[in-house]
Amino acid sequence: MLDRAVIDGLFPADLPEPAYWEEQYPQRELAEGAKVTRLGPSPTGFIHIGGIYVGMIDRDIATNTGGAYLVRVEDTDQSREVEGALEQFERGFAYFGIESDEDASKGAYGPYLQSQREQIYLTYVRHLLREGKAYLCFATKEELADITGRQQANKVPTGYYGKWAIWRDASAEDVAAKLAEGAPYVVRFRAPADADGQRARFVDAIRGRLEHEANRNDAVILKASDTSPRLPTYHFAHAVDDHLMRVNLVIRGDEWISSVPLHLQLFAALEFEPIEYAHIAPLMKHIPGGKRKLSKRKDPEAGVDFYIGAGFPADAVLYYLRGLANGRLAEIPLTEALAAPIQLDQCGVAGPLVDLVKLEDISADHIATLSGQQILDAVRVWAATYDAELVPVLAAEPELALRALAVERDGVENPRKDLRKWSDFRDAYGFFFPQLFQLVTGPADERIAALNVAPDVVRAFAQDLVDTYEHRDDPADWFNQLRDLAAKHGFAPNPKEYKKNPDAYPGSIREASQLVRVAITGATRSPDLHATTQALGAEETLRRLKALTN
Repeated sequence: MLDRAVIDGLFPADLPEPAYWEEQYPQRELAEGAKVTRLGPSPTGFIHIGGIYVGMIDRDIATNTGGAYLVRVEDTDQSREVEGALEQFERGFAYFGIESDEDASKGAYGPYLQSQREQIYLTYVRHLLREGKAYLCFATKEELADITGRQQANKVPTGYYGKWAIWRDASAEDVAAKLAEGAPYVVRFRAPADADGQRARFVDAIRGRLEHEANRNDAVILKASDTSPRLPTYHFAHAVDDHLMRVNLVIRGDEWISSVPLHLQLFAALEFEPIEYAHIAPLMKHIPGGKRKLSKRKDPEAGVDFYIGAGFPADAVLYYLRGLANGRLAEIPLTEALAAPIQLDQCGVAGPLVDLVKLEDISADHIATLSGQQILDAVRVWAATYDAELVPVLAAEPELALRALAVERDGVENPRKDLRKWSDFRDAYGFFFPQLFQLVTGPADERIAALNVAPDVVRAFAQDLVDTYEHRDDPADWFNQLRDLAAKHGFAPNPKEYKKNPDAYPGSIREASQLVRVAITGATRSPDLHATTQALGAEETLRRLKALTN
């Protein structure tokens, strides 16, 4: 083991002792059963919807047990940090209302960026070196590659352990010589000598009792000495941070289960109380022949900005995610489900499928319960970022927007569900607004031509309608004027009569009605036509009908 003076010479002279940090971060005053949870996003890319999923569970568990939820940014891999990632984290959590009790802007247990906690980590690395529970390793990339190659050739597990750990039992003289050369080194954890063949046993809050082969690898705990700042690896940083921040429940993806044996060894070596873990099954995507993890690289819907940009209401997404976490929550109304506590023991161990069709159905059902004003307010907020052209239109025509939203929604038992997300607004309701509506250009307009009515008939019918049009309040009376006019211009009274003798008519009342519908809405499918004209008003309705006469 290295002399203490040599070890201490590797670190700043004013580096505090562990007792200092223990005093700086005292035990929290918590009620029995209260859980302190944390989310540790890494700014190496956009935030995965799985981050919102886990953060939602973290927030819920902390709230319902009287504990605290903190966000700690794990930015020790600064070479891979993506510009704007932190801002995206904030945007995503804010959109979904997953507020932390402690984060980079508040809290007594910070800093909450690992890159700002260098001194803390160095204290505990030095402590392990002093106790012989860690050592300096000068192995080069070439030497490590050679070790791996020989292990593979000998068909033994790869890693840095046992006889393959060439610096584990190096003499103090050899280490001193390397230090004198100025050779870069990492600090490795000295795995217990008796780990080979042992089993690590622990209780997972979701999966119950688990057992895995004990860790025997001498994991790197502090990165190379020729980097600045000197930052630890995830394994070491999370052990120190969770201890000092007094986290007592770590909810994370199940890909970390295999790391628990190492983490338990680190807690023991540091003389920390072990932490309870809950390993969540990852969100999955259906693919032909099976399913796979929802991938940041392959799947747009993996990114949080996909949901924000599309304008999915936050409550609808949260309701859907809560149902994936606890199936019982998918069976109760949204408001109740958002208030009901999530139970870790009801989380499945198989990854739940993210089904965008199901989410859109849930979202449409939710939007159908909102008032026109609530929808308009939400669309305005969304459009301010994602549809700039729509913003002045809604600002200029708020009453028209509310009238449009009332069509087949207000006062009906089964309201329209044509809005699944805010980005659907333009397609579903844009035709109501003169600024957005593309007038038909007479019989030659492809939307009119597709109805296969002779151009001269279209013009005559349209001109007659414009000349005699009455903006009647009663739907039946309003439609009767169309029916009478259609008969006057030779349209069959119904599709059945038209089919009997198609050469005798220019079309049926259906085609005549569709001429009007396309002129007014621009499409052959639309909300109730009479209700639409009432929302538009007589002047705008006539303006659109006149365009049919061109």
